[in-house]
Amino acid sequence: MSASDLPDELWARVLELGAASSALGFRDLCCLAITSRRLHRLSLHSSLWSVLLSRDFPSQSQPSSSSSSSQQQQQVHPKSQYKTKFERHKVRMAEARRRVVFEAEARVLACRRRLAELEESMRAEGDRMKAAAQELDNLERVRRASVALNVWQPQVVRGRQKQLVQQCTVHVDSRLSDLNMELKVCKQQIATSKNIYNKEKQKLSEYEETLERAKYHPLRNSHTGAIAKEPHAKRKKLK
Repeated sequence: MSASDLPDELWARVLELGAASSALGFRDLCCLAITSRRLHRLSLHSSLWSVLLSRDFPSQSQPSSSSSSSQQQQQVHPKSQYKTKFERHKVRMAEARRRVVFEAEARVLACRRRLAELEESMRAEGDRMKAAAQELDNLERVRRASVALNVWQPQVVRGRQKQLVQQCTVHVDSRLSDLNMELKVCKQQIATSKNIYNKEKQKLSEYEETLERAKYHPLRNSHTGAIAKEPHAKRKKLK
C-alpha cells in the first residue's frame, strides 16, 4: 500500500500527531500543502491549526472573558488566527532585536568616545612632558653656566654664560626640583592612561563582537547573495 492509498482520516491523524509532538511545525505544514491538492486540503483542517495555535502561542490562546470577542475568534479560522499572531510575534521579535542592536551600538559609541578622550589626555600629557623636559634642559644649562662663572674662562665664553644666567628669572634649584617632580607625575599619568586605554580597547573589541552577533540574521545573511542575484525573487509567505 502506498501513501496515496491511505484514507484522509489517517492522514489527518498523522498530521495532528506530528503537530502535537512538535515534530511538525507551521513551515513543514506549509511545505506539505504545496506538494499535492490532497495534502493542501488536509492541511486546512481547523483542528490541526488549533493544535499549532495552542502549542506555539499558549499564552495568547487563552479564552477571552468577553463573550463577543470569543465568538468572533470562533468564527475566524485557526489558520488565520495563527497567521495574525505569527505576524505580531515577528514584529515583537524584530523590535526586540532592534533594541538589542541599539544598546550594543550605544556601548560601542561610548567606548570609542572614551578612547578618544584618553588619546587626547595622553597627547596633552605628552606635550606637557615635552615642555617640562625642554625647560629642564634649559635650566640645566643655566645651572652649569652659573657654576662655570666661578672658574677662569675666556672673556667671550664668560660673557655668554653670564648673559645666560642673567636672563633666567627663576630660582634654578627650586624650579629644577619642581620640573623633575612634574616629569615624574606626567610619566605616571601617561602609564595609567595607557593601562586604561588598553582595557577600553579590549572592551571595544568585545562590544563590537556583541554588536556583530546582534546584527547577524541567519536567513538574511545567508540569502544576501541570492537576493542580490535575483532581485525579483519573492519570499515564501504563510498563506
